[in-house]
Amino acid sequence: MGLEFNVDTLKKKSASAFSVSASGIVFPFLLGGAASFALHGDGTYFPENISHVSAALFLGAAMCITAFPMLARILYERGIAKTSMGTLALAAAAFDDGFAWCLLAVVLAITKGSASIAIVALGGAFIFAVVMFVIGRKLLAYLETWTQREGEVTQPILGVVMIVLLLGAWFTDAIQIYAVFGAFIVGVCMPRGLLNETLKRTIDNLSTVLLLPLFFTYSGLNTQISLLNSPLLWAVTGMLCLIAIAGKGVGCMIAARFAGESWRNAAAIGTLMNARGLIELIILNFGLQAGVITPTLFTMMVLM
Repeated sequence: MGLEFNVDTLKKKSASAFSVSASGIVFPFLLGGAASFALHGDGTYFPENISHVSAALFLGAAMCITAFPMLARILYERGIAKTSMGTLALAAAAFDDGFAWCLLAVVLAITKGSASIAIVALGGAFIFAVVMFVIGRKLLAYLETWTQREGEVTQPILGVVMIVLLLGAWFTDAIQIYAVFGAFIVGVCMPRGLLNETLKRTIDNLSTVLLLPLFFTYSGLNTQISLLNSPLLWAVTGMLCLIAIAGKGVGCMIAARFAGESWRNAAAIGTLMNARGLIELIILNFGLQAGVITPTLFTMMVLM
């Protein structure tokens, strides 16, 4: 997804994208935070050692996610990625995801009772992004020159790319942001041209045929539908779905309309910003592994 992301998207629609993104964050975040206070208490949804603040921050963050990879794929397959509407949706989703990763670092710090975790995570992520965009892009540009000289992506070139990719993923995992963030930044910084197009064809086959199904299988194994064994639990699931969809959709739609889009396009943007899929599952698995949410709430959010 990083390879497909166009940095110029943010430049063209930065102001409008920020307003759409902010609305798509604030509305579902507040609704999710409010819902967490109603759900916190008996250990059904959040472990008893998780504070109200941690529960509110995590559920709020999970509600305001827009899965940039899923949205990008939808726009790409429909052939509307480069339209005004598509550009605005992509840029807004990029802002959303960045905010969510930062918020998760804060949740992890509060959960573990250490402010240093948030400082290291946020500071490390900022430094990593700056270094990659300022220095990394210039160094990686030599890979495109190398590829053009060879006429193809040779095994040594692919080897260097994979080493850089794994180092980026390792670093962001080490600072407790998540490996996906590092991989995404590396993909964004890769030079556009023959190298980029070849890598997309090469990596896409591996990720969509092997790695992505494995991740969804892993998430499926953690999802226990049998835990939702009462009308109350199904009612809570429905409430969470309504809060997430309405909060994100309505908030983004109104902001897009004020940004100059027609009501038709604004409604489409509100719908597109509800794409959650992969990034949502990553965050939910993160929350489950960190002990912030219970398997019951994990299952509900997976259904959402």
